[in-house]
Amino acid sequence: MKHLIAPSVLSADFANLKEDIDMVNRSKADWFHIDIMDGVFVPNISFGFPVLASIDHYATKPLDVHLMIVDPDRYLQQFKDAGAEVITVHYEACTHLHRTVQAIKALGCKAGVALNPHTPVSVLTDLIEDLDLVLIMSVNPGFGGQKFIENTYQKIRQLKALAIERNENLLIEVDGGVNQHNLLALLKAGADVLVAGNAVFSSEDPVKTIEEMKKVSLSSISV
Repeated sequence: MKHLIAPSVLSADFANLKEDIDMVNRSKADWFHIDIMDGVFVPNISFGFPVLASIDHYATKPLDVHLMIVDPDRYLQQFKDAGAEVITVHYEACTHLHRTVQAIKALGCKAGVALNPHTPVSVLTDLIEDLDLVLIMSVNPGFGGQKFIENTYQKIRQLKALAIERNENLLIEVDGGVNQHNLLALLKAGADVLVAGNAVFSSEDPVKTIEEMKKVSLSSISV
């Protein structure tokens, strides 16, 4: 499967959000990545249901919603109603993770679980068959523009090995510090979905940048 590019709306220009949504719509991007932050689970607050619903109104591509919030179970239906097609919760935020994943699936959404940089892949061993996606955080969650954590490559390789053994349809997503310089290495490690924030929205030509990121393939790797 060709890798997916999911521009992170957190890096968009909120004074001109409709323009940035239109840009992603006409680009070769695959998903909109939406970070929901509550100021409790992470030290930042992003946006809630009204903004998400407004994005959904104009977006022509799926909304990949990443919940960086405590007690996400309380709001799953509301996120579905606001337009989420993929809902990813944090392992660290869910006391009964299997129940949460099943609740997401019951809504008709793809179910994902995110792992913070300090959380090992092994915690998902008993749940991996039930997941559509695992999001590896390559920075500490909460803010855009952070430096990429190099251990991410090893975690992706570990997750890929587990997926090959237990769930060959699993999508491996990477979020944080993804750009044109590390994209090849991430694909080689086994990533399927690449979240790009500053690399896209700070570009002089975001549409071209997305196109270039989509063109990259494993055949481009010479080692």
